[in-house]
Amino acid sequence: MRILIIIGIFLSLYSCASKGSIVVEADMSPAQIIQHGQEAFDQNRYDQALQYYEALETRFSNNPALALTAQYEKAFIHYKMKQYTVAAYECELILARYNEPDASILPAQYKKLASIVLGQIKNKTS
Repeated sequence: MRILIIIGIFLSLYSCASKGSIVVEADMSPAQIIQHGQEAFDQNRYDQALQYYEALETRFSNNPALALTAQYEKAFIHYKMKQYTVAAYECELILARYNEPDASILPAQYKKLASIVLGQIKNKTS
């Protein structure tokens, strides 16, 4: 499972490595990082939005709910970018999290949302 997460992180970093970098200030709260990520997404600055969510996941990796929020948002961004292979892989990782011992503390909505996105990807690629 860890190797899959590492591969997913690598794919996310690779997809935005050559794009305009953003600065996530050290004192930004999770809500502020998410807000900036949403604003970048709403303005179709997907690469910058990915960077905000990567920062959220990295900084708050000890908070399963925030890490899962970041993982879902990254998967959805990849879906919107038509990077279906990456998005499907990320959705599978999200769904796998709900089979782990701490699943009861995870936000339930991401299981449903990841399933929906995965279904949409299957419809578009079949």
